[in-house]
Amino acid sequence: MNNIKDTVTVITGASSGIGAESARYIASQGGIVVLIARNEQKLIKLADEITAQGGRAVYMTADVSSADEMQHVQTFCREKYGKVDNLVNNAGLMLFSYWKDAVLADWNKMVDVNIKGYLNGIAAFLPGMVENNSGTIVNMSSVVGMRTGEGAGVYSATKFFIAGMTESLRKEVGTKHNIQVAMVSPGTIDTGWADKVTDENGSILAKEVNSQASIKSSAIASAVVFILNQEKGTSVNDITVAPTSQNW
Repeated sequence: MNNIKDTVTVITGASSGIGAESARYIASQGGIVVLIARNEQKLIKLADEITAQGGRAVYMTADVSSADEMQHVQTFCREKYGKVDNLVNNAGLMLFSYWKDAVLADWNKMVDVNIKGYLNGIAAFLPGMVENNSGTIVNMSSVVGMRTGEGAGVYSATKFFIAGMTESLRKEVGTKHNIQVAMVSPGTIDTGWADKVTDENGSILAKEVNSQASIKSSAIASAVVFILNQEKGTSVNDITVAPTSQNW
């Protein structure tokens, strides 16, 4: 069974990690991938890699926190392909910090990318899916969107938001417009996320968490492909993928 072949999938945060690996997997199944991120050099490299292996990939630089830029992506896809079959809302920031340190700049960055970025993606691509009475939306969440802990308060809250948003989408556009809506919640992933935490205390905690157990992005990419490969009318609601040794 291959329900991915010839479909058009937009992937945000596609320049590295889970997004890049998902793009590789989808392209290997014959799907067309539209790679979205801010780092053009990484996007070019990934698109060239996929194309060299016989896949189909195009890229656009865009900041998901900008509604206008995501609408521009939608216009590009409509003009080039006529439709978008799948949206993988994947772009995200995980910046650990303690509440007492009030790292407001990091908090705002996570709200802009992890919440507004997902909403902007949905605002751009959902109307076309409703019009076609077809489509799949995959929202990338986290295990801390189900249970939170020390140092992950704002990041965790953004993922709780995604869980609520996904459930509402499923009940509204899933049941009424035949749109498959799914959420993937990874555990600790070896994507280099801990190195991006700039707050001193948060960085110490992030590296400690990441050193305990982690899995590769390919495990999450496999889950994304599993969701996209379902028959129309069949939805995979929520998938949690975590290291076997992770006990939280």
